[in-house]
Amino acid sequence: MICIITGDIVGSRKIKDSWLLSLKNALKVISGHNSKWEIYRGDSFQVEVEPENAIRTAAYLKACIRINKPADVRMGIGIGEVKSKRKKLSESSGDAFINSGAAFDSLKQAKVNLAIKTDYPEFDEEINVLIKLSLVAMDSWGVVAAEMVKLALENENVVQSELAAISGRTQSSVSEALKRAHYSEILEMDKLYRRKINQIISK
Repeated sequence: MICIITGDIVGSRKIKDSWLLSLKNALKVISGHNSKWEIYRGDSFQVEVEPENAIRTAAYLKACIRINKPADVRMGIGIGEVKSKRKKLSESSGDAFINSGAAFDSLKQAKVNLAIKTDYPEFDEEINVLIKLSLVAMDSWGVVAAEMVKLALENENVVQSELAAISGRTQSSVSEALKRAHYSEILEMDKLYRRKINQIISK
């Protein structure tokens, strides 16, 4: 099983292009500088990640894009098998790609910016409720909150005093920004998601 995230930048034509460099850099970080990502049609993208990293990756991409206020990102997470894998993700096929496209296509009607689809409807229903709750926080990230979430996800095993040193901010402002972003709650959701997706994968 693999995970494909399909996304696009909300209102990209009305905002300056600073988000494009942020998106490229984020996709390089996520994929470890391999070719498992693609930007197409100017403001759309696909990236392949391990299924257990889906939520963390979506949060990271969201943070990277929201730094470029008022830019935002919509993403459909699809998990499934691969039928045909080509050099270009957009030319590959299989359930992971179909599910990712279906999740992305469902966003407008559901009025959300993130959704997941697998071959397990009960799992999808449960995780999509958690995603909707997490979006209450993520959709309101300001620039500073997004910067701190990005930094924290890039430096997972680093204490807040070190994050403060890296960012050039005080420890209290880092702490306040992460609290405002509901970072610890999003990590809890990610932990629960990882446990549940690993149960499905190991079936």
